[in-house]
Amino acid sequence: MKTSTERILTTHVGSIPRPEGVRSLLRARLAGQPIDEDELATRAAEAVREVVRRQAEVGLDVVSDGEMSKTSFLGYTDARLTGFVTSAAGSDPSAALTTAGGAWARRVESRREWRAFREYYTDYLPREMPLASAPTVCQGPIAYKGQALLDKDLATLKAALQGTAVAEAFVPAIAPAMVGRGQNRHYPTEEAYVFAIAEALRTEYRAIVDAGFILQIDDPGLGETWDMLIPAPPLEEYRRMQARNIDALNHALAGIPEDRVRYHLCWGSWQGPHLHDLALRDVVDLVLRVKAGAYSIEAATPRHSYEWRVWEDVKLPEGKVLIPGVIAHTTAVVEHPETIAERLATYARLVGRERVMAGADCGFAQGALFQRQHPTIMWAKFEALVQGARLASERLWR
Repeated sequence: MKTSTERILTTHVGSIPRPEGVRSLLRARLAGQPIDEDELATRAAEAVREVVRRQAEVGLDVVSDGEMSKTSFLGYTDARLTGFVTSAAGSDPSAALTTAGGAWARRVESRREWRAFREYYTDYLPREMPLASAPTVCQGPIAYKGQALLDKDLATLKAALQGTAVAEAFVPAIAPAMVGRGQNRHYPTEEAYVFAIAEALRTEYRAIVDAGFILQIDDPGLGETWDMLIPAPPLEEYRRMQARNIDALNHALAGIPEDRVRYHLCWGSWQGPHLHDLALRDVVDLVLRVKAGAYSIEAATPRHSYEWRVWEDVKLPEGKVLIPGVIAHTTAVVEHPETIAERLATYARLVGRERVMAGADCGFAQGALFQRQHPTIMWAKFEALVQGARLASERLWR
């Protein structure tokens, strides 16, 4: 993993809004319509080349492919793991993806946050968080079957990087516990289920690293599953469940050098009150148990921006890197570079300037069919991120 003893490097979380040429094909696939997969691959490759070029142009150091070929950061596993089938309730993909009627009302009831602000989320969810795939359940043994899709993605990114002036590239992959939550109909226990997913995902994790990329583990579930449990369980019970999930993730990471892995934690990417979010302090020790060389943690959103104070008391393990989010995807306001520089200086004071990388709170498009901000806003935020990191570096290494 690239680090610097001379300046603060810049990166982001991965997902970037797809161009309409890619989005239209993914929309058709999600609706159950046949598409020309070769055409999708061609359009996705063009989109990856452009998004890599733009990232390099604005000055980002560690870049991604924007997840251009993926339906969502989570739903992409539907095509890469065996054992999952469309549930009876979701046997018609086009019906499962409808934004009308009782399905949305039931969705609002699925989180304490959404219940508490029912009027807001009833309006917000259909517009801003459309379902990314039809419901599935696990009815058989889980294994990895997505090698061809994965190989295509990795080759596309490798080709797009040729001739670009970036330090490194990363590829996001989902954490085992995020896959198929509550969908086990085959394994005798939830522990057996999540470890089976972990064993299958080892193939993807290893292939990403072997291809020369940094592996980013996306795991918002560590924080946001708390809000899904109704009624709220005792915190220790929740922590035991998440400790098991971290054990499964570490099983999947076994044998991969820690300095080739970074772990991303956020608290759900939607624009909303987030009044029921778990605190970082409640799970930070679990985060640091992950066998990763860097930890990317949401830190710019108003609900979590105070949590830099956690690092006054918690010691970042020796040799590890912290990637705090210093720009937020949940607001269209572009952070001033001075604000970004101040945030980075605070983290540098707490953990050391060589152990901080400037990052974003989360991706700007969690699914192919929806985005958190208009692309022009995202690129302006990336430019501010780079400018703020330069300001901080000038002051920290003056």
